[in-house]
Amino acid sequence: MNEKPAYQDQSAPVRAGEGLDEDRLAAYLGRQLGGNGPLAIEQFPCGHSNLTYRVTWSGRDMVLRRPPFGSKVKTAHDMGREYRVLSQLHSAYPLAPRTIFYCADAEVLGAPFYLMEPIRGVILRRDLPPETQLTPAMGRGLSEAFVDNLVRLHHLDYCKVGLGSLGKPQGYLERQLTGWIERYHVSATHDLRDVAYVSNWFREHLPAHSAGALIHNDYKYDNLVLDPDDLSHIIGVLDWEMCTLGDPLSDLGTALAYWANADDSEELQEIRSVPTTLPGMFTRTQLVHRYALATSCDMREMVFYLAFARFKVAVIIQQIYYRFAQGLTNDARFAAMPRRVEVLVRASRHCIESGVI
Repeated sequence: MNEKPAYQDQSAPVRAGEGLDEDRLAAYLGRQLGGNGPLAIEQFPCGHSNLTYRVTWSGRDMVLRRPPFGSKVKTAHDMGREYRVLSQLHSAYPLAPRTIFYCADAEVLGAPFYLMEPIRGVILRRDLPPETQLTPAMGRGLSEAFVDNLVRLHHLDYCKVGLGSLGKPQGYLERQLTGWIERYHVSATHDLRDVAYVSNWFREHLPAHSAGALIHNDYKYDNLVLDPDDLSHIIGVLDWEMCTLGDPLSDLGTALAYWANADDSEELQEIRSVPTTLPGMFTRTQLVHRYALATSCDMREMVFYLAFARFKVAVIIQQIYYRFAQGLTNDARFAAMPRRVEVLVRASRHCIESGVI
C-alpha cells in the first residue's frame, strides 16, 4: 500500500475482535468482481460507529462498511439503507461516495456490508500535524465551504434524487426528541441529573414548525474529505448512516454541536474532536449567520437546535460506551466516553440557560 502524508487518512492493522473472515470475503469478491486476489484488509481506525475497512482485491482499492460487532440498537447500522442512500445520491451530489455493491448475506461476514470507491484526500481530526499549515485565510475559506456545502445538500430535490421515501419530514422533531430520550435511558450507565432538566426543557420548547430537507445528521470536519492541494475545497462527504429527511436546522445544530469556539470553556476544549479553533475559523454564530443568508431560514430557535444536538451526540457516545461496558467491543478508546457524555449534557443545559450559541 502506498505511502501517504500523515495528514491524509491512514488505514492500519485491524483491531482485535474486529477482523473479517478473509477466506469467505475472498471467495465472495471473486464471484462478484472476478479475479483471484490477492486480498489485503486494513482498518480505518478513527470511526466510532460503523466499521470501515480498506480492502484491496486483485489490485483494486475499495472501502468496506459493516455494522459494529455486538450492536443491538434498533434501526441503527442498516447497511442496505446506507447503500441505497449513496447509490441514489451520488449522481446528483458527487461528494457522496460511489457505491460498488451491497451484500445482504450475513453468512459472508456475519452481517450485511457494502463496498464503495475510496475518496483520497485529507480528513481533519482533532489537531493538525506539525507539518500541516492552515493560514487564517484558509481557515476562513474552509469555514465558508463547510456551510455552503451543507446548504447545497439541503437544497437538493430529494424526490427527484429518488429518496422521497427515506423519511417523514412532518413530525420529525417530535419523533427525534422522543426517540433520543428513550435511547439515552436504555443505554444509561451513570446517573446524570442534567438529563431530566434538558429533557423536560426540550419537550416544553419544541419548535412548532420545521421544514423538510435531505439531511446528513452527522456533518462535521472529520466526515469531510478535503483536496490535499487546497484544504478549503471539499471533495467528499462520508458516513451517511444517519441521513434522512428532516429539519435542516437540526442538521445545522448537529454541526454546531461538534464545533468548538476558541473561547469555549476548558471542558469543551477538552472533548473537541475537530480543529475549529484555529485562526480564521468561523465561530458558531458566524456559521449560523452565513447559513441564514444563504437560506433565509428563521434562526431564532437555534438555542433549541444546538442544545438538542449536544444531547443527541451525548446519547450516541453513551450508546457506544454501553457496548464497551457490556464487553461487546474491546476498543480502548471507548473507556473515557462517560466524561464526554457528562460534558455534552452539561453544555446542553448551559446553552439553554444562557441562551447563547
